[in-house]
Amino acid sequence: MAFENSNDNPAAISKTKIFRWSVFLLIFSVIVVIGNHIAGYDAGYPIYEPLIGMLILCAMTLAGMILERMIPHNISSIIYISIIGLVLSLPGMPTSEFIVYYVSQIDLTVICTVFLAYVGIAVGKDWDKFKKIGWKGVVITMFVITGTYVCSAVIADIVLIATGMI
Repeated sequence: MAFENSNDNPAAISKTKIFRWSVFLLIFSVIVVIGNHIAGYDAGYPIYEPLIGMLILCAMTLAGMILERMIPHNISSIIYISIIGLVLSLPGMPTSEFIVYYVSQIDLTVICTVFLAYVGIAVGKDWDKFKKIGWKGVVITMFVITGTYVCSAVIADIVLIATGMI
């Protein structure tokens, strides 16, 4: 599959597509770093440290997106991105200290805020499609969000109890 003409196959990888992904990820990174700085999360650290962390996350994301299209199995890029991040930050890996240090300079809520703003813009652009989903889609979305939050809280509580933290 490698680098094909993306006009023939929408899942194909082209240099143009990789360039667009890279530009988007770079813009996203800069916005997150600015938000991280404004929020004061990087207090006492130079502003380039969260930028390095975001560039690391962008490289992992780009690699995962490329792997999704190169490996012939139907596996989502988020799985590849997670595996890459997990393996590279495992204790004992030569990259672990570097990655953990720089990525820890970024506040997750800032990343989520920027991402949700982008999603809001995308939904606003396709408002007619969103209206076709109707009220049932909103109800299902609320159940999914609530269920995810409640299940995450239950799992966190179980882990805290099991480790003796509570």
